[in-house]
Amino acid sequence: MKPYIAIVHQEEGCAYGVSFPDAPGCFSAADELDDLFAMATEALELWAEGMREDGAPIPEPRELSKLRDDPEWAESFEGAAFIIAIEAPWDRLSRAAE
Repeated sequence: MKPYIAIVHQEEGCAYGVSFPDAPGCFSAADELDDLFAMATEALELWAEGMREDGAPIPEPRELSKLRDDPEWAESFEGAAFIIAIEAPWDRLSRAAE
């Protein structure tokens, strides 16, 4: 499965903020760059848990090129410090169970 793209922002002297275009309402922050991936993964996992509890479908992640063309996210990509890809934690767990 494709990873979820996360847009990372940081203003000088502030924590790193992470948002997921394909996971509405899912965001996180980390003071240290070394903690960023763990915090983003945890946020994505908790978001998916909430979606399942609400009986809502979990949107499939889109390709980076499709996200960049989405006018709703264009400004976020322009102002991003960088972009990361986070594997869906539930995909990793299902592969480990196989």
